[in-house]
Amino acid sequence: MKNLGNLMKQAKEMQSKMAEMQQSLESHELMGQSGGGMVQVTLNGKGEMRKLTVDPSLVDREDKEVMEDLIVAAHNDARSKVDAYSAEKMKEMTGGLELPPGMQLPF
Repeated sequence: MKNLGNLMKQAKEMQSKMAEMQQSLESHELMGQSGGGMVQVTLNGKGEMRKLTVDPSLVDREDKEVMEDLIVAAHNDARSKVDAYSAEKMKEMTGGLELPPGMQLPF
């Protein structure tokens, strides 16, 4: 029974750390870019878009598709950075313990 008490204590500590990590992710911002920096997208650590910057030279009705493609590429660049940052923070929190494929915290 003593082990069960320790396990419950560890679970409670992990839950507290998860809450802290969630708050940290929400406030941390990462920027992705495309077109040599002509389009920049800033996302928070949860993947929510916070800012979009488009170089004025791209604002041309003739090149609307190019601008749209660059926005998508910049968003994807930022999203991959968010995913890498989140994975790094999760690895720090779990002490390097690898979770089974498809399993994510919080549950």
